[in-house]
Amino acid sequence: MKQHWCGLDWASRTHAVCVIDDTGGIRARFEIPNTGKSFAGLVRRLVKLHVAGVAIERPDGPLVEALLEAGLTVHMVPPSMLKAVRARYGAAGAKSDPGDAFVLADLLRTDHHRLAPLTPDSSATKGLRALTRVRKDLVETRVALCNQLLAQLGVCFPGANGLFGDLHSGVADAFLRRYPTAAKAASLTEARLRAFLRRIHYCGRTPVAELLRRIKEAPPAVLGPEEDEARAACVLVLVEAIRACQGRARELEAEIIERLEVHPDAHVFTSLPRAGHGVRAASLLAEIGDVRERFPDPESLMALAGAAPVTRASGKHRVVSFRWACDKKLRGAVIDFANDSRRGSAWARRIYDRSIAKGHTHPHAVRILARAWLRVIWRCWQDGVPYDVTKHRGAVVPIAA
Repeated sequence: MKQHWCGLDWASRTHAVCVIDDTGGIRARFEIPNTGKSFAGLVRRLVKLHVAGVAIERPDGPLVEALLEAGLTVHMVPPSMLKAVRARYGAAGAKSDPGDAFVLADLLRTDHHRLAPLTPDSSATKGLRALTRVRKDLVETRVALCNQLLAQLGVCFPGANGLFGDLHSGVADAFLRRYPTAAKAASLTEARLRAFLRRIHYCGRTPVAELLRRIKEAPPAVLGPEEDEARAACVLVLVEAIRACQGRARELEAEIIERLEVHPDAHVFTSLPRAGHGVRAASLLAEIGDVRERFPDPESLMALAGAAPVTRASGKHRVVSFRWACDKKLRGAVIDFANDSRRGSAWARRIYDRSIAKGHTHPHAVRILARAWLRVIWRCWQDGVPYDVTKHRGAVVPIAA
């Protein structure tokens, strides 16, 4: 029986589907709406056509889950690879959804041995991944809101900038809700400010007299009454939004810690230096996953994490450059861990210092350290054992940068 290959161009409303045979001839071409009922019909049709594999540009989602549950082999083709292959079928660079579905199917027909099939992680890992990613998005949103608030204060209340450190702290939140502009704080006295800070349980790191001096000696905000009221409204809205983001992020962090404690692989990642039993260990676990077959060697993990450089050589010309094509979320989790690990591991600190001494920049030195750590993490992860510094003994040597 001839094998058939399917290409599926995913979209928000409709999905273009193309099925070809071993010779590249089109056997079926159609579109399906993005509904759960249509997924069942698609699966039945692909099974009836004896499809050997399905190529799609995304690794997750309801459609991918439906295909995997039906026992179909699914291959994820990165958009960058599809863009590069598209020129094989036309020099003009034309693009359409049905055309991309055909390109995906034909690429799978000719290169299916080069494309690893998708293997889904466990439900616990996918849940942890969703929580850590949403929390990270909330933190990034909070940072963006703090920058907007900083810009507003630069206009209406310069004295409040840097007054209490972080703008998302509880003290800064309470102060700005009471005094959103310089005009609202014009009548502040040392006694009144001391009483207010005592009420909100300020730690007293900076003396009250010093705080009042910073407010009074800051550049004046020259605003009319109407603009001052408008600026005050903007500050209050931003403060409230920051407070909401901060609160939801803390709720997700508590949920992440609870789920991490019962995950089967938690002991591997919580044992790493400075990873702890919190978000950092959970992010590493969630982004690496729990399917050991996905990374048969540490080099495959390093490549996906963007910790391994790309070498381009032709004749006497040889260039080693940064790896742009990688899993950005995995790279972020690994780099965050590696950067902080040098504060809790003498071995990591030596690797970082050695890289800096060679003239590498800080980001480059952290990537070298991340590459070294990934060898250790991969071994512990494959064996299912926690990291033990007494067994490590600095035996892992980073690849020459």
